[in-house]
Amino acid sequence: MEANNRNRTIALAALFQCVEGVVQIATRGNVDSELFDSCIHSVVHDSAGSPEALYGGVNRLHTGLRVLMYQLGSGNLTPEGKPKNIEATRYAVNLLYLEKKLHNDPDMFKQLLAHIEKAQQQLDFFAMTHPNMIARLAEIYSNSISQLGPRIMIKGDQSHLANPDNAAKIRALLLAGVRAALLWRQAGGSRWKLIFARGAMQKEAQQFLKNA
Repeated sequence: MEANNRNRTIALAALFQCVEGVVQIATRGNVDSELFDSCIHSVVHDSAGSPEALYGGVNRLHTGLRVLMYQLGSGNLTPEGKPKNIEATRYAVNLLYLEKKLHNDPDMFKQLLAHIEKAQQQLDFFAMTHPNMIARLAEIYSNSISQLGPRIMIKGDQSHLANPDNAAKIRALLLAGVRAALLWRQAGGSRWKLIFARGAMQKEAQQFLKNA
């Protein structure tokens, strides 16, 4: 994969899309189905030939692209005048950090890939977002990424967070978030790119949304 601004924008939008899914579940108890499907797609269909194909096309990353636009913008407000979601930023930064720790632990990375490959075999029996599949992905996250520490503390309505199905979906989305963070690294993403290439990625995201 080429290390360019286009691919970095797709990767960061995907990361923010996973984070937005976590926020939706934590605060309202459900998640947009298309958003959720695209994130899970990137984990169970990871042999796609391009970054956008991992998510079923750039048109399925609209939410992530919009979140990227206002999260990377200057000031503390979104274009609609709403405060930026500080928790969303924290989740994204934590996922980037966990991916870095995973990158530095080749044994854990190898183990993670083996577990994901086994989970992919379940597609012969279950749909991509079937509860059994989501439970398996959640288990993989808990037994691998979550062990790297520190654990990501999710804030929201406790009645939603305490629901086992919601908890499994959140962990599956966090696993997909680590996948997006890996894509960001592969596209040449770094802390410096986040600081100095924000404007370029915003323009790229704006162009994606315009061409949709």
